[in-house]
Amino acid sequence: MRPALEQPVRARLVTPDHPELSVRPTLRYDAADPFAVHIDFPAHVSDGGAGVTWTFARSLLEEGLDGAVGPGDVRIGPRGRSRTVIEFHAPHGMAAVRFGTAA
Repeated sequence: MRPALEQPVRARLVTPDHPELSVRPTLRYDAADPFAVHIDFPAHVSDGGAGVTWTFARSLLEEGLDGAVGPGDVRIGPRGRSRTVIEFHAPHGMAAVRFGTAA
């Protein structure tokens, strides 16, 4: 059995159509898929009423802590010294999630 890590985090969800909302997504890493990071959002924050999982390259997350990266569906970048924003782009819209970043 390979080690896996799951960490619930505090974040702020921002969408073009709704006010800012506090959310508790879970960041996941599994050694069976060592180059990927998963972020699971609870059902109450999705339009369809079901939980949503986004998967993207671990290197994208690492690089996004220092500068804006991601020309595709997932874009990551720092906002000041203490926050990181991940933007998720899909055919039905866009959402940005703002996380506190450890110094």
